[in-house]
Amino acid sequence: MREFIDGSTAIVRGALDAGCTFFAGYPITPASPILMHILRELPKVGGVAIQAEDEIASIGMCIGATLSGSRAMTATSGPGLSLYSENIGLAIMGEVPLVIVDVQRLGPATGGATTVGQGDVQFVRWGTGGGYPVIALAPSTVAECYSLTRRAFDLAERFRCPVFVLTDKELDMTSVTVEIESYERPPVRARAVLSASVAAGAPSSSGAVGAPATAIANPPPYRYEPADGVPPLAQYGGDVLVRFTGSTHDERALITKAPSKVAALNEHLRAKIEQHADEIELVELDQDSGARTLFVSYGVTAGAMLEAVSRLRSAGRAVSAIVVKSLWPVPERALRTALLDVDRVVVGELNHGQYRREVERLAQGLEVRGVNRVDGELITPEQFMEAAR
Repeated sequence: MREFIDGSTAIVRGALDAGCTFFAGYPITPASPILMHILRELPKVGGVAIQAEDEIASIGMCIGATLSGSRAMTATSGPGLSLYSENIGLAIMGEVPLVIVDVQRLGPATGGATTVGQGDVQFVRWGTGGGYPVIALAPSTVAECYSLTRRAFDLAERFRCPVFVLTDKELDMTSVTVEIESYERPPVRARAVLSASVAAGAPSSSGAVGAPATAIANPPPYRYEPADGVPPLAQYGGDVLVRFTGSTHDERALITKAPSKVAALNEHLRAKIEQHADEIELVELDQDSGARTLFVSYGVTAGAMLEAVSRLRSAGRAVSAIVVKSLWPVPERALRTALLDVDRVVVGELNHGQYRREVERLAQGLEVRGVNRVDGELITPEQFMEAAR
C-alpha cells in the first residue's frame, strides 16, 4: 500500500507512535505545519498540545511537562532555535529527555523563511554554553522523518538528554508517495522513573530495578558514577523529593562548588554520550569495490547524491557513498571505515561546508571537496558528478 505524505505529517505520526503526550511550539515557517498537525492530532490520543506565546515559553513548557511525567516534543526553525538556546542548556544540565525538531531554512536571521537550507548543523552542536555533547539525527526521506522521530524519543529516554531531529523546508513541506511497508518502526523504551521503592530494589512502573538495599526515603535524583551511566528520572508527583537547577549541583541537585562534585557532574554529562557514540551511530554505507571516491551527505541533499552515484556506476565508474543519519555525535567509526582506500571525498550540503569540517578532521591526507549551495536551491546530481571528476 502507498500513501501521499509530507515530512511534517510523518514526524507527527512518529511522535504519536513513540508515546508523545505533550507538545508546545510557536508558529514559524517552515515548522508551522508540525504545530498545526499535532494541535489537531495529539488531543485525540489524550495528549496536550499548546501554541505558546513564544519560542522561549515553548521549550520551557516542554521541560516542565517532562519533569511532571510527559513525553514531550517541540518544533521550530533557525531563529526559534536561537531563542531555545538557554533552555537547551538547562535541559542538558538537568538531564531532561526531550525531542527538538529543527526544520532548517536559509539564514542568518529571518533569512529565507520559505527557502531550504542546512545551516544549523554546527549551531545545534555548539549553540549552548559549555560545549557539552548532544544527539542530532538527520532524516533524508519522508519515511525516515517517521522512523528517526521514533528513534529520537528512544535516545532521549536512553541518555536523559535533548535529542534533535534536523530536517529542512523541502523535506517537511513536500508531499511524496511512500510505500507504507517502508516505514521502519524502531522500538521506544519505557521511561525509567526513580522512586523510593526502586532505590530500595523494587521495580518501578517502567520496569527499572535498582540494587537491593535498605529502603531509601529520599534517594538522590542524579548519579554521576559510573560517569557514562544514566540514572532513572526523578519525576515530580512521585514519592521522591525532586530538585531541579541549572547551576552546578551534586547528586541531590544542591548547588555546589566542591571541585570533586563539579568534575563528576561535568564528566558525566560528557561521558554518557561520547562513550556511547557507537550505540548512537546511524549511517547508510554503500561501498563499491575499487572505489577511489567517496560521497558524503545527509538530509534532503542525500537524494541527489545517491542519484549521482547511480548514474556514475551505470557509466562504469566505481564510487562509494555514505548517508549520515546521526550527525552528532559524529559517527567516527563508520566514517573511518568508509574512508579506507579512497583518495577523494566529496561532501554535499546546503551551507558553506559545516559538516565538511568534521569529515576533514577524519580524512587527513585525503582530498576533500565540498559541493555547496546557499542560494535557496537544491544541489543537483550533476553537481555531485562534476565534483567527482
